Amino acid sequence: MKKIHYKYLIPSVLALTVVLFACKQSFLNKPPVGTLNQNILANKSGVQGLLIGAYALLDGEGGNNTGWGSAASNWVYGSVCADDAYKGSDPSDQGDILSLETFTGTSTNGYVANKWAACYDGIQRANEVLRVLKIATGIAAADATEFTAEARFLRGHYHFELKKVFGNIPFIDETVTDTTSRNTVNNVDASGNYINVWPKIEADFQYAMQNLPAVQPQIGRANKYAAEAFLAKVYMFEGKYAQAKPLFDDLISNGVTSSGTKYALVKYYSNFNPATRNSAESVFAVQMAVNDGSGTSAGSPNGNYGDILNFPYGGGPGACCGFFNPSQSLANAYKTDPVTGLPLLNTYFNAPNVSDSTNLYTGTLDPRIDWVMGRPSIPYLDWGPHPGAAWIRNVSADGVFSPKKNIYAQSQKGIYSSTENYWGATELVANNVNLIRFSDVLLLAAECETQLGNLPTALIYVNRVRARAADPTGWVYKNASYDATSSTYSPQTTPADNYKIGLYVVFPDQATALKAIQMERYLELAMEGHRFFDLVRWGIAKTVLNNYFATDRIAKATLLPVGAQFVSGKSELFPIPQTQIDILNADGKTHLKQNPGY
Repeated sequence: MKKIHYKYLIPSVLALTVVLFACKQSFLNKPPVGTLNQNILANKSGVQGLLIGAYALLDGEGGNNTGWGSAASNWVYGSVCADDAYKGSDPSDQGDILSLETFTGTSTNGYVANKWAACYDGIQRANEVLRVLKIATGIAAADATEFTAEARFLRGHYHFELKKVFGNIPFIDETVTDTTSRNTVNNVDASGNYINVWPKIEADFQYAMQNLPAVQPQIGRANKYAAEAFLAKVYMFEGKYAQAKPLFDDLISNGVTSSGTKYALVKYYSNFNPATRNSAESVFAVQMAVNDGSGTSAGSPNGNYGDILNFPYGGGPGACCGFFNPSQSLANAYKTDPVTGLPLLNTYFNAPNVSDSTNLYTGTLDPRIDWVMGRPSIPYLDWGPHPGAAWIRNVSADGVFSPKKNIYAQSQKGIYSSTENYWGATELVANNVNLIRFSDVLLLAAECETQLGNLPTALIYVNRVRARAADPTGWVYKNASYDATSSTYSPQTTPADNYKIGLYVVFPDQATALKAIQMERYLELAMEGHRFFDLVRWGIAKTVLNNYFATDRIAKATLLPVGAQFVSGKSELFPIPQTQIDILNADGKTHLKQNPGY
């Protein structure tokens, strides 16, 4: 087998040579050390350098891959392909996204090729750490265990990403290199049945949880609680609620960040403010940096390149490119009952539409709406009121909302945005990408407790998240100044809209509790790349998304082709890149089998 054919599935970071990449974490912020052979790297500093390379691909960019299809935020797969957001921009721009959004994508789609390549590149970098450790000298046993645990955590993460997106994937461990037989790389068994890789993903996170310390010397490194959170989330995807529960119990009672801070909820927008990143709510995040020299390099910069398209168009923060516009359906989801302040679980998608100038909505709203999206006339951090159409590239296709969770304040421009010589410098930001935050843990725990019949405990967890949103010190206010150091407005006199949010008094039954939790995840984690995967694992993607196609004002009228629909048995997964199937099956045998329906 020719090495060049194999590189996209399992790129060889170290066969004869290796290039070490600078990473975003402060403890990994080292310059490239050049090209070295494996034996030279078989020592403590060499292994640490290889671990840098494995962390470096958490953002999905670099190595053999640079593209928006592999963004750490999963904004395309998790949000645009759900009811969070429209693709944005002009309909013809980045057409590969539109075909995914409408579930008409094929196995030749460039975005899925990006995601596949980036994750398997990350897996092989993690595997190189494990391979070199076996021949390394001068490394204390405790250090070797630590390096192994971090490498396996990263390998587990990259496989988990692939599993969520593609489903039927090969698991690649350290025994597989570009010189091994293709017979070791399969997603089907001898009978042609797809292989279940969940146990191996579990094993990586279990090892990491058992062998990582609770506190790390540098922010950004995975600790035992990050591994525990990932393992618990894997169990939730598998429906293993009894196994997940003790992990959630421990995380909520004892979990701390890598710097030793006990997990807690902070001001909502502090999770998306580069000045307040790595807070008590950050379980594990991809670390970003700007103005460090990487913005002038030929490769991907250390700023959040994966989200560089997702800024208001033509003004305000950035100058490009008008993608990732929040959907009308998402805006409508923030409607609340005027008496209880609870979500309208069954009717939120009905007219009138929020912020529709021709059919004015005057009811109450969950205050999180104005931290999730920019709405016409509502304060947009310290950029002034959102100007509506002036910041939208194509109003008829994109609606009237702008993304907000990836945006920096005007007072932060040039500090947390790049000033380097790069084509999209003002869209390169030092805003971390949250992979798991504590509110995600609480809501997963609530779901777990509900599935096990413990409704009172689930109620406590959901209300804990809602109580944070109900705190008026964390709302958006009119005629006020935005303080980017604290993610708050002052004076807090006139709320930006008619906010009302209440707590649940009781969950009367399991079905009601699950629906409430599902809605809470929609509201709390909107535009963070979770929604599609949640809908699929809950088994309600077809119902929710086909209803979205039928009822969403923009989607129905101008954006989505007639007949766009979610097809059960196919649309739950994205297509495996055809090039990889052709390469691995070139011997006439089926090693890599396409997902059903493609």
